[in-house]
Amino acid sequence: MWVAIPVVALVVLVLLWDWNWFKGPVERIVEARTGRTFEIAGDLDVDLGRVTTVTAGQLRLGNAAWSDHRDMATAQHLALQVEVWPLLLGRVRLPELRLQTPDVRLETDPDGGPGNWDLGFEDDGGEPLQLRRLWIDSGRLRFDDAPSDTGIDVRVGSRESRSADAAPPVVLEGDGRWRGSPFSLEGTAESPLELQDSDSPFRIDLRARGGATRAHARGSLTAPFQLRGIDLQFALEGRNLGDLYRLIDVAMPDTPPYSVDGRLTRDGDTWHYTDFAGKVGQSDLAGSASITTGGERPLFKGDLVSKRLDLDDLAGFLGATPDAEGEALDPALAEQAARQRARGKVLPSTPYDLAKLRAMDADVRLRAQRINAPGLPIDDMDARLRLDNGLALLEPLNFGVAGGDIRSDIRMDARTDAITTRLNAQVRRVELARLFPDVELTRDAAGRVAGSVNLAGSGNSIAAMLATADGDVAVGMGRGEISNLLIELAGIDIYESLKFLLGKDRKVAVRCAFADFGVKRGVMDSRALAFDTSDTIIVGQGQVNLREESLDIELRPRPKDRSILALRSPLHIGGSFADPSFRPDFARLGLRGAIALALGSIAPPAALLATLELGPGEDSGCGGDYAK
Repeated sequence: MWVAIPVVALVVLVLLWDWNWFKGPVERIVEARTGRTFEIAGDLDVDLGRVTTVTAGQLRLGNAAWSDHRDMATAQHLALQVEVWPLLLGRVRLPELRLQTPDVRLETDPDGGPGNWDLGFEDDGGEPLQLRRLWIDSGRLRFDDAPSDTGIDVRVGSRESRSADAAPPVVLEGDGRWRGSPFSLEGTAESPLELQDSDSPFRIDLRARGGATRAHARGSLTAPFQLRGIDLQFALEGRNLGDLYRLIDVAMPDTPPYSVDGRLTRDGDTWHYTDFAGKVGQSDLAGSASITTGGERPLFKGDLVSKRLDLDDLAGFLGATPDAEGEALDPALAEQAARQRARGKVLPSTPYDLAKLRAMDADVRLRAQRINAPGLPIDDMDARLRLDNGLALLEPLNFGVAGGDIRSDIRMDARTDAITTRLNAQVRRVELARLFPDVELTRDAAGRVAGSVNLAGSGNSIAAMLATADGDVAVGMGRGEISNLLIELAGIDIYESLKFLLGKDRKVAVRCAFADFGVKRGVMDSRALAFDTSDTIIVGQGQVNLREESLDIELRPRPKDRSILALRSPLHIGGSFADPSFRPDFARLGLRGAIALALGSIAPPAALLATLELGPGEDSGCGGDYAK
């Protein structure tokens, strides 16, 4: 009886004990450890046993003093299992924690201090807490970063795993804003408990959308809060690569819609995107890229290859608008393209974004094995871009053109408010027959074209740079052959042209051709202009105005043979870059026509005297082979 009475009394005491008495001490302990207010507004109860269950209702953890929100975390109900015997040895082993309607709000300090999740805990070197199973019922996780206009609201819930012993994975779905753009997130992830082991991979399968940009990440993270040990298959797609600057501070040019998929890993401060492949507009793109953070500016490196590159897809690099045919172009770019068309100009006038050019450094190589450029005889491309604090070097920018090549170096200095640009280009061994692939008369031509371009200008768009350009432009061709019909038409020799049109065309030898322009403040003035064949010599003079995008060139053909029906008037190339014109000097042509009519009224055969060409042209004596 003396033994039974104390046991029964203890059992009665336990059964009748009000565990709410411990709420005050527990609240004070948490407040002392975190520096935050803590409240258990509901009941606190304990179900004793070898595995003891502690339940509590209506919990609230206060927020940081600087926050406008009172609570950092709340939960409607908590159920916690504790193993008693390990607890006596100083080991905290929790078989399960169940949270009902938890609501956690994470915020960044607007003054740049630690986020509200920094509770000041320090590792005391003891054995870490062990939690084997976490179940979340109707949870909510919010993240707010006011300086970047970011606010995300994610709903979180556990779902049963395939293995009864495994921690339940979680399903996530949410939306909000990311740097001012509409944001959404959905997918699955392993239980947050897997984050306890810093060496254990944490698997995810998440889809996110920021504005028109979509990402799909699937794979594993190790120590994700430290952003190391990342190994993900990462797909990215959107309407414009330029949007990445606003979303993740990666400065890219404007492009048509794109999609890529590759492997994303991290090594220290460097993120690697390897073995990726995809499309940008109508172009395929593959290769590897990396971005290194932690320095004064991010460093972007890339080695890119395209088997088929659509030239229109490179327009964003030049400040022009990418071609949107058959594609859902970004609305802002579509509006920009409409403004460009309304100008009636060819040269791109959209200014480069100086902030982008200065935002990061870069070293990128792009090789295109084949280029699609309708109407242009461009075969391939090899380009390397280096960007260092606003100084951009395209060395080289090489194009294979009509069996030859154009080798160029471009230097753009955007370290000042007005970009200064230098262009040096060499044209080598370009085949005349392939230079104008859509012109029937030049398909059988023979000869090679060479030349050089050396220009320097300033301005924040291609149009502005060329409008201020100074330098030289020269192009020439050595010996070759060309259709005689083309020469006769150029001289408006009606009789010879009709003969070749009605009969069989033949070729004539080209002795040489050359054009040499001096460029001053965007105006190209001809210093020498001639096209010399065994049949005709054409000499010219005039201007090409890069500021106004206008042409004003006069060509004077001088046949070397006698011919009737020759209209010996100069030819004038005029109009604009967008709408050029090629026509005879009708004033002089009209005078000769009037003479022919007058003579014809006297005696019809006499009308031929007004068109008789006695062949005063002489060889130009150009010498040398310009194609070498």
